[in-house]
Amino acid sequence: MAAPYRVALVAFPGIRAFDVSVITEVWGPDRTDRGAPAFDLRRVATDSTPVPMRGGLTLLPDRPLTWLTGADLVLVPGLDDHLTPAPPPVLDALRHAHARGTPIAALCGGAFTLAQAGLLDGRRAITHWNLIDLFRAHHPHVTVVPDALFIEDDNIWTAAGTAAGIDLCLHLIRLAHGAEAAATIARSMVTAPFRTGTQAQFIEHPTPRTDRDADALASVREHALRHLHEPLTVADLAAHAGMSARTFARHFNAATGTTPLRWLLDQRIAAAQRLLERTDLPMPEVARRAGFGSEVTMRQHFASRLATSPRAYRAAFSTGAAVSEPAGNKPIAR
Repeated sequence: MAAPYRVALVAFPGIRAFDVSVITEVWGPDRTDRGAPAFDLRRVATDSTPVPMRGGLTLLPDRPLTWLTGADLVLVPGLDDHLTPAPPPVLDALRHAHARGTPIAALCGGAFTLAQAGLLDGRRAITHWNLIDLFRAHHPHVTVVPDALFIEDDNIWTAAGTAAGIDLCLHLIRLAHGAEAAATIARSMVTAPFRTGTQAQFIEHPTPRTDRDADALASVREHALRHLHEPLTVADLAAHAGMSARTFARHFNAATGTTPLRWLLDQRIAAAQRLLERTDLPMPEVARRAGFGSEVTMRQHFASRLATSPRAYRAAFSTGAAVSEPAGNKPIAR
């Protein structure tokens, strides 16, 4: 049996209770009975003193900062006051963790803490859209990407506000343990399992001209998921929604923060990941069912989006118990 994946939640006065809750909900519960990996989540701090948070809440550390030396992942919550200085031992521990090659992820205003440690100088980062000007003013050597949910640079992850922290946490699960593990945890949290970091963090939600417009967008996404194996185009999706291609693309982007083609590609990659994890179907059949048309096309998209190949992905994340899939065209969608 594999050793539990060791996750360190870095705690110090001023961290945000919501981000602590997100981290705890993703990595804390034992979901191994549902096929999820085993995690060992620890709250690390400079000492064992309870860490105060807003609203009268406290967090009790259970490991010293030295525990970071053996961690597989280090997580930094956001801050209630985004200019809160982190204790120098915390900043030193984060620098040493990065030097060892340990992935580090900050949620929302946690990017300010990483910037204090100098870890973001000369690198790309993101934080909540409402904090970008403040962040740039205090950390001018960081390249801020203003319109993303989360981003990675040199094994350091940063995320936008609130719900984007959940998206980043699930993405980190997906990278380390596969799409099925991320979907299992997302289902238990009753949240969407797949939003990519490239989606816009600040989405205008204009009031639809009619309820029909909103219903049409939901219907077309459901239709696309049921027909991923078909050569769908924006014109096809627009026709299903009863809109012109230009109107459909505008409404779709406003509602989802991404383009129809990018969303469709993301769903096809997710479907292929699940097929690779859960079945022993040959690569050409996986590509066909996920809608890529050919194994070569699927391999190209895996390389550009996941920095791996379908075969390497299967070798890393196959459950080892192939699931019998129907012979028809219906793909696995989540």
